[in-house]
Amino acid sequence: MTYQSINPNTGKLLKSYEHLTAAQLEKSLATAEATFQTWKRTSYAHRAEIINKAAALMHAQADDFAKLAALDMGKRIAEARGEVNFSADILAYYGKNGAAFLANTKLHPKHGEAHMESSPFGVIFCVEPWNFPYYQLARVAGPHLMAGNTVVVKHAGCVPQCAIAFEKLLLDAGAPVGAYTNLLISHQQSDQVIDDPRIKGVALTGSVAAGRSIAARAGQNLKKTSMELGGSDAFIVLDDADLDKAIPWAVWGRMYNAGQTCCAAKRFIAVEAIADKFLARFKTALEALVPGDPMDPKTTHGPLSTEDALLQLLKQVDAAVKGGAKLLMGGKRIDRPGSFMQTTILTDIAPNNPAFRDEFFGPVVSFYRVKDEAAAIALANDSDFGLGGSVWTQDEARGKRVASAVDTGMMFVNNIDWSDAELPFGGIKNSGYGRELGNMGIQEFVNKKLVRTGHFPAPV
Repeated sequence: MTYQSINPNTGKLLKSYEHLTAAQLEKSLATAEATFQTWKRTSYAHRAEIINKAAALMHAQADDFAKLAALDMGKRIAEARGEVNFSADILAYYGKNGAAFLANTKLHPKHGEAHMESSPFGVIFCVEPWNFPYYQLARVAGPHLMAGNTVVVKHAGCVPQCAIAFEKLLLDAGAPVGAYTNLLISHQQSDQVIDDPRIKGVALTGSVAAGRSIAARAGQNLKKTSMELGGSDAFIVLDDADLDKAIPWAVWGRMYNAGQTCCAAKRFIAVEAIADKFLARFKTALEALVPGDPMDPKTTHGPLSTEDALLQLLKQVDAAVKGGAKLLMGGKRIDRPGSFMQTTILTDIAPNNPAFRDEFFGPVVSFYRVKDEAAAIALANDSDFGLGGSVWTQDEARGKRVASAVDTGMMFVNNIDWSDAELPFGGIKNSGYGRELGNMGIQEFVNKKLVRTGHFPAPV
């Protein structure tokens, strides 16, 4: 694995970085462990002061951070700026609420008194993906640092400038060296980090394959993990859906971040009575998107993160068509410099087609028509993934009923507003386990200790 910033809009190499040497890695881990011994004893107020300062700096420097995301992985500049500001909001959220989330909880046993108290684990190893190069970091840094843990992070190889900038942000905010450490390391070195006894927990956001590998390695070392993996979220359109509201969300849900989002709408399931109308309007809306430089505010269709990501997606579409799927639009790369993929719609996808099970991480729509609501639920649940999904209906009670019947970690009724700092995020099945964000996110890597007091005689 190499750390290279290659502008996916032009294909030009901007910067490259060497892996840490064995001595540098050892120094980083030793520093993280030494810092934990003092960081865990700092007050919540002092931790919050640093986290809040980082949030303020991130807001103030939003344009600079956003530009790096556009250059490293091709994120459209407006989306990049939105990610930066949301990441700052996550930091501020934990700065404000972390102490309250980890306050002692009183229990009520039959005899004596008892409470639960929270204490940090130690050094947490976080492995993060490229698609949200700041948000992924903020949602581990905010809660884990506020909890008193220290964090070492292996970020994705294609976003090194973003990774380095985020580490500098926390140092600039006053975090001690070793509280948050960016590691430019290989996969082999990553295994060594997981094995290291100074590492007390492992958090991954990434692919199913990466999840299996890292969870297995951590399991051999009896280390707690959280896994946020892939998704193939259903976008269920019932016969009474308001298409004026559903279509804009369908476009955003599939095309936000060039479709490179784990919880993106990927499988569009429309009830027969409305399927033709929905598909026609959806296709028209997708055709109106304008590919171009992600730094140009007029661009509505940006590049994929890397050339490899584009080639993988083209390969998946070709396999789907060979397996019998129909190509309604797109399916090719766009004839221009950079790693651009045509917006693509696949229909008539049979259960034995690889596309039926695959996750398409890019601007590819899988469209299905079904007889009725029950068939829509059954198809939504016929997936190896279970991250999120949405249902579209003018009957909110009906929408909630369908949402409850779909086997995922998250469901949305008449919206796909995936993520707020206050709301837990995560899935089930091959989409992983554990939760990030909200109150649940800060609880993942803390020791929940029972303390019971009382004067009562021993049993006889």
